Amino acid sequence: MTTVQPTRQDLANKLSLSGKVTVNPVFGIVAPVAGQVRYLDVRTPQSTPTKPTRVASVWASGKAHRIEVPAGAVFAGRLVDHGSKVPAGMPIVSAKKIGYGLVADIDGAQAYQISDTLTTVQAQIKNGPGPFPCKVLGTIAALPAGTIPDPPAVEPTAGPSGQPSASPVVQAPPPQQDRTEPSEATGMRLVCTAPANVKLINGASATIEVVTARAAKALVLPVEAVAGRQGRGKVDVVKPDGSRETRDVVLGLSDGKVVQIKSGLTGDETVAVPGPDLPPAKPGAEGDPSAPMGGK
Repeated sequence: MTTVQPTRQDLANKLSLSGKVTVNPVFGIVAPVAGQVRYLDVRTPQSTPTKPTRVASVWASGKAHRIEVPAGAVFAGRLVDHGSKVPAGMPIVSAKKIGYGLVADIDGAQAYQISDTLTTVQAQIKNGPGPFPCKVLGTIAALPAGTIPDPPAVEPTAGPSGQPSASPVVQAPPPQQDRTEPSEATGMRLVCTAPANVKLINGASATIEVVTARAAKALVLPVEAVAGRQGRGKVDVVKPDGSRETRDVVLGLSDGKVVQIKSGLTGDETVAVPGPDLPPAKPGAEGDPSAPMGGK
């Protein structure tokens, strides 16, 4: 019988994504709190903004929470109707980064791994620069098509009292080339930007590595010693007399080789490898996503 003892080490969850260098990528900005969205009329800038642009507010409990497009990007569309009540974290504004960005499409499983926090993102251009830090822009959520309303008409100025009033002048809409085209719908994806000194070429392939979480001096066991996943598992603790005791444990991060034991062990135990066999699934429980591997 093979046995191991829990050890402690720094642990990080990492996820590798395939991406590409893209010109003027679109990204989404979310509501910071639940509340009512009130948009502002945003003028089309004549050059790339060097300061954040305020585009909306989310009102909650009588307080306005500002929504700003970051410097270096332009407003690209409203994603909900003016006055809509939205939950926190919902995309409400699209923006377009002026210049190069790195874009990686993600699927649903990957989205839930990285949706809570993005602590560290590194990128490597295939056969090119890297690795280098990549600053994340906006949300990873899919975006609906954006809308940009026409600017409000300017009321004609009334003439001085007692003088004949001039015919009102209807203001012409801005030239088409001066109007911002609203953003198109996107799927779930991660958008990030490289440092200014990194040479990028549009269309170049890249690998983007996301560190989704870290744990310092985590109590860990080899993955072979643990039965189960997604937060809960079981291990066989070997007693001094050689008998086994199956214990429930709470699982944390994993790098594919070891898994964090958040509770259930003190660190002084001897644990059998491989881990215990889980009982077969109960009739009708097959496919239950909440069940650990091998059963409920």
